[in-house]
Amino acid sequence: MSKSVVWRASVLHFLADPSQQSSYGEAWEFFEDGALLIEDGHIKNCGPSDQVMNNLPSGTEIKNLPGKLLVPGFIDTHVHYPQLEVLAGCGVQLLDWLNQYTFPAEKKFSDPEYASEVARFFLDQCISHGTTTALVFGTVAPQSVDAFFSEAHQRNLRMIAGKVMMDRNAPDYLLDTPENSYKDSKALINRWHDKGRLSYAVTPRFAPTSSSEQLKLAGQLLREHDGLYLHTHLSENPKEIDWVQELFPDSKHYVDVYDQHGLLGPRSVFAHSVHLCDHSWQRMGSSGSSIAYCPGSNLFLGSGLFNLNKAKAHGIPTGLGTDVGGGTSLCLLNTMKDAYQVSQLREETISPLQAFYLATLGGARALHLEDKIGSFRKGNEADFLVLNPAATPMLEFRTKTTKTLEELLGVLMVMGDDRVIEKTIIMGQEA
Repeated sequence: MSKSVVWRASVLHFLADPSQQSSYGEAWEFFEDGALLIEDGHIKNCGPSDQVMNNLPSGTEIKNLPGKLLVPGFIDTHVHYPQLEVLAGCGVQLLDWLNQYTFPAEKKFSDPEYASEVARFFLDQCISHGTTTALVFGTVAPQSVDAFFSEAHQRNLRMIAGKVMMDRNAPDYLLDTPENSYKDSKALINRWHDKGRLSYAVTPRFAPTSSSEQLKLAGQLLREHDGLYLHTHLSENPKEIDWVQELFPDSKHYVDVYDQHGLLGPRSVFAHSVHLCDHSWQRMGSSGSSIAYCPGSNLFLGSGLFNLNKAKAHGIPTGLGTDVGGGTSLCLLNTMKDAYQVSQLREETISPLQAFYLATLGGARALHLEDKIGSFRKGNEADFLVLNPAATPMLEFRTKTTKTLEELLGVLMVMGDDRVIEKTIIMGQEA
């Protein structure tokens, strides 16, 4: 007989983008005295506690959490697990940062034991920071992806990852060839894609480090296997964009490079997309591609200010990415704050409600997983968080004075960190 558990606390989840649907019941549901009924790791019911707890299945366990807030698990749409040790690498912008910090760190991941050690630590940190799903870069070494997927599978996590494809413009010790990258990626796909809650992402690092032949083979992989993702970088830095134009002189622009090689489309996720021309925005929208918005990294590396309003205007699904190690924290609360600050600089302020949407349902939509995660819709997988608004003395002092849900979320977004994450629940089980 299946076991049922009710979690009783304040409950918040999103039904749509609150910037486009402005009222309760259309864009979000908030139950101050709410409850979640979980059965067999899935959402059975969500609503006011008196309704959810009426006529419960016999033997249902009840968890009362007064003063706490339940939200869906955070979704990180772009992060590099091999870059934890280059966090806070100061003093340079993107291209120099790759050579000075990133490439030497990634060299170590050909060692399976080291890769497993970092994968364990990374996933421990994801859980403690409230991230229940992520779209993750490995390295060129297939061992890095085997290690990551092995650890994620043991924890029953919904994770997406892939081996970096990179055959030029990088140190020799990190280069593969078009043929080897295709062969190694195909073997990883056969080993891990759709195993448990795992999915594979075809992962050319970015256009400058892949030849046209390698990008064509990346497109071939997407056509040969159902349900794969494409995960790469796009238009992050002005010097990078100029370099792409030199390397691909027949392209109209950076987006066109990927388009010519069959890499745009649903399940294609492009990190950054800071400096796009009008035609690029239009093509991203018409192709159904998604964007991983990485405000922390864009600020830290001086890359620029992402235009979220443009993405929305073109109907481009957009989620938040921490982009560690260019980003400075795995905490999506910090990333929400960075997104808010970027929007202030652009004079197009996003609300705390929209920030929480981007970290939950927005991320799920960007990854085409809204039928599984990102909200408390009946039947969804029960990945969620217990947030403590009184996690620190300063938070407790400040949240006592909040008068609305939006004000509370704003305080959590601006003042919160991983200490706010009291529990992370994976498929109904405490992680």
